[in-house]
Amino acid sequence: MPAPISSPGPDLSSLSQLRLVAIPRLAAGGRWRVEAMRSLSEPCFLWFTKGQGRITLQGTTRGYTAHNGIFIPAGVMHGFEAGPNVFGTAVFFGRDCNVTLPATPLHLRIREVHAQQELNVLLDSIQREMNSDIPAHDRATRHYLGLLGVWLERQGRKAEPETPKPDATRRLVARYTALLERDFKSGMGVADFAAALGVTPTHLTRCCKATCGRPASALLQDRRIFEARRLLSETKIPVNHIATSLGFNSAAYFTRAFQHLTGKSPTAFRRQA
Repeated sequence: MPAPISSPGPDLSSLSQLRLVAIPRLAAGGRWRVEAMRSLSEPCFLWFTKGQGRITLQGTTRGYTAHNGIFIPAGVMHGFEAGPNVFGTAVFFGRDCNVTLPATPLHLRIREVHAQQELNVLLDSIQREMNSDIPAHDRATRHYLGLLGVWLERQGRKAEPETPKPDATRRLVARYTALLERDFKSGMGVADFAAALGVTPTHLTRCCKATCGRPASALLQDRRIFEARRLLSETKIPVNHIATSLGFNSAAYFTRAFQHLTGKSPTAFRRQA
């Protein structure tokens, strides 16, 4: 008699990086932690259940309100407001997540009560299984996470007819933010990015102002300074080395730029972080 075929066990390594975080707790890390332009090395899903604000995604700013879900793939530049009256859940899938997820950003406005309830139940189930020590809780977590991926795919398909196609302005700014995310440490200025995109700096800035209300230079500087703040608060890398790694011509110029945006010198920021 042939031996029974055993099913492979779950890949637990990809679940070890999964986190569900209440959005108010996320915002408690400071406005720069959520509002400044940055990208993550893992996919993220934001589910807002109360309140309203604005989110900038790929250089385009839109409003969000209760029952909005925003999926952000790894490497996509974004920043969002999260005031004291905003509630919801942020799902961080981890760098090694092998669940099937959308390849492009989504901004979903979920009007159907059934779809809202379905998502709330899924998030509660994922959190419950993650916190459990009963048998097969890891496998249950993976299955619920897979269902979350299915929910995102179905809601994304449902929203397609209502989602306006990006015009030339938004397509250019999306290309700029993708290039900026790749090369913001290189020391390239707005003129260099504009040349790489085949447009003039004036046109690029005009387009950025139209989509998010900020010039191209502000997006670039915000991204560089966010990375500086992250390095200052999470590492012990010397300030002058941080300046060099982010493409600043000198530590003095870096300090002036950092202080202009944050109100503190890099050394003072690190001391208080």
